[in-house]
Amino acid sequence: MKIRKGDMVQVMVGKDKGKRGKVLRVLENGRRVTVEKINIVKRHTKAQNEVKPGGIVEKEAPVSISNVMLVDAKLGRPVRVNFRVDEVEGKRNKVRFSRKHDATLD
Repeated sequence: MKIRKGDMVQVMVGKDKGKRGKVLRVLENGRRVTVEKINIVKRHTKAQNEVKPGGIVEKEAPVSISNVMLVDAKLGRPVRVNFRVDEVEGKRNKVRFSRKHDATLD
């Protein structure tokens, strides 16, 4: 996957365009991501017990992975990601790299 849990991403399309956040989880075979403090929705919940009262809860909803771009930590800018296979001591490793600057991201 080009975007993984824990990556910093920037939203490129939609109501939260330009905002950045950390990926909390990747859903549905890599098609959607949940990003911290992005795409906040309100859900009305029923009281479960005395510990969990009911009310209106705000939480992050998933966004399409095509609407976000990975932010390169070194550049501080969103970059397109590709994969390549590097050989280190006879072992082949699949790594992510920035297409524009040809720098390894992992």
